[in-house]
Amino acid sequence: MKTIKQSWAEPYKIKMVELLKMTTPKQRQKALEEAGYNTFLLKSEDVYIDLLTDSGTSAMSDKQWAGMMLGDEAYAGSCNFYHLEQVVQEVYGYKYLIPTHQGRGAENILSKILIREGDIIPGNMYFTTTRLHQELAGGIFKDIIIDEAHDPENEFPFKGNIDLMKLDVLIKEYGAKRIPYICMATSVNMAGGQPISMQNLKELRAMTTKHGIRVIHDMTRVAENAYFIQQREKGYENKTIREIVKEINSYTDGATMSAKKDALVNIGGFLALNDWDIFEEARNLVVVYEGLHTYGGLAGRDMEAMAIGITESVNDDHIRARVGQVIYLGKKMIEYGIPIVKPIGGHGIFVDAKKFLPQIPQEQFPAQTLAAEIYLDSGVRTMERGIVSAGRKANGENHYPNLELVRFTIPRRVYTQAHMDVIAESVARVYEKRKEIKGMKMVYEPKYLRFFQALFEKA
Repeated sequence: MKTIKQSWAEPYKIKMVELLKMTTPKQRQKALEEAGYNTFLLKSEDVYIDLLTDSGTSAMSDKQWAGMMLGDEAYAGSCNFYHLEQVVQEVYGYKYLIPTHQGRGAENILSKILIREGDIIPGNMYFTTTRLHQELAGGIFKDIIIDEAHDPENEFPFKGNIDLMKLDVLIKEYGAKRIPYICMATSVNMAGGQPISMQNLKELRAMTTKHGIRVIHDMTRVAENAYFIQQREKGYENKTIREIVKEINSYTDGATMSAKKDALVNIGGFLALNDWDIFEEARNLVVVYEGLHTYGGLAGRDMEAMAIGITESVNDDHIRARVGQVIYLGKKMIEYGIPIVKPIGGHGIFVDAKKFLPQIPQEQFPAQTLAAEIYLDSGVRTMERGIVSAGRKANGENHYPNLELVRFTIPRRVYTQAHMDVIAESVARVYEKRKEIKGMKMVYEPKYLRFFQALFEKA
């Protein structure tokens, strides 16, 4: 008897829809020119399928929307703060909570407290806002991710791992006292959403304990990382996502969180800590930069939605479907011969622009060019993660990252499998005409985080 394939489907049903605007190639060309060929500057109404980011773009559940009606908008002591605090303690395991308007608010406060001029901040690959806050505080970021992470074709299952030999070299060169903390990210964004293994975390914790160095967790996509541990790491196949998330956090001293990703809200973040002294200082600084320590720049209703979203984010069925949709799109692209980062990550597909457009030198922005071409073809908005995002060194020279990528970031609970098919087909059409595509030049460059607002022209 023939075995019948068992498909998976989203563990939710749709209650409300938002109609999308369909545009013509002529309309898209005009919109792109007005945006200076920067997909960040496109108007959302001119976008068909929006894969710019998964940050704040998820669909909230009925329970989250119901929770919004329970918003306690008291300036001080909102009951929603205490609910959020309880959930963070129970689900994530951290003792103390400082809410912020989003993740970079937490990064700013943490950097001001812990970093002194000339400090070394090792991390498993940079992230744009994180590194900038570290540098503005006087720190120097050092990449200690394993070498496999810089090779898009390497299929090592935990490319987010920290190379402990690289860390040991830094400790010997600078001394542990000049390293205020290790910046450890789960589901490393710039590497293609690649996870770190639990074994690597255990070894990192042992090493940092020996030297008295903190581990601060960028836990923006910790649930996705937990899924890969569950699927790939021996001994975790029978553990729940919630159990794995809590164990990950137990090997760290604190965390910054952009709740706009895993926690399924449109705005919000927090700084979570286990050290009372650091918490006390952060609780004071949050009043300066964000708001009172019981709201941190957020409305009570947003804190309530976040508390509910955190609980939903560690549900096994939810995360299986969330990552499953990303894997589905990745496999479709591989079928079309599109060069992507492997293995497929947790929050999006990362197309290798260097291999897609080998005729375009990196200084002519191949990933930025490819993102523009995909929008022109179909109205699908993606974003560059390459030389533009990497920015400049202190001496003014460009960073030239090994990875020159276009990120197709999938919002949670927003699009269907049919949308994934449309996306893959659009990339395939652009791939067929790839030899005709020429690069671009930058005609306007802002001082900080240039990828958000830079302007380009065709070279």
